[in-house]
Amino acid sequence: MHLLSILAADSSGGGASTLFSFGFLLLIPVGMYFLLIRPQRRRQRAQQELQSSLEVGDEVMTASGIYGFITGFEDDRVWIEIDDDVQIRVNRGFLQGKVDTSGLTPPASTASPGGSTTSPAKSSSAPAPRVTPTVKGRKSGATTDADTAPADASATESNAAE
Repeated sequence: MHLLSILAADSSGGGASTLFSFGFLLLIPVGMYFLLIRPQRRRQRAQQELQSSLEVGDEVMTASGIYGFITGFEDDRVWIEIDDDVQIRVNRGFLQGKVDTSGLTPPASTASPGGSTTSPAKSSSAPAPRVTPTVKGRKSGATTDADTAPADASATESNAAE
């Protein structure tokens, strides 16, 4: 009803401005579709493709940043092994993506002041070795004073504390 009153007010000779306003009002939903709705649908489609492509043994990352290997599926839940004999159950929707286990990382490009991108110079050395995880704050194979202390010394310390 309000739209009809705007079109009826065209008698003053401002028809072009009224038509422009009407066209602008029609462009707002079109802009919202391309800026909001379409990208969201694209993200949902990509998430659904990820969910359907997951298999047992894939390394994944959860939304909270936990890395692990898929060990099983149960309805809408996924069992993920995050350490030896440590498994957690998460909702399938909270898996962010698969982790690239090939060990190859694409070269990072750096921007020059002129705006063009240049790739860094390739070094002739081999790629950096893969970092091994630590156990209880120690690197595997490293020994400390507590590791070399005799076993009966720790027992006497615990008896003295009681």
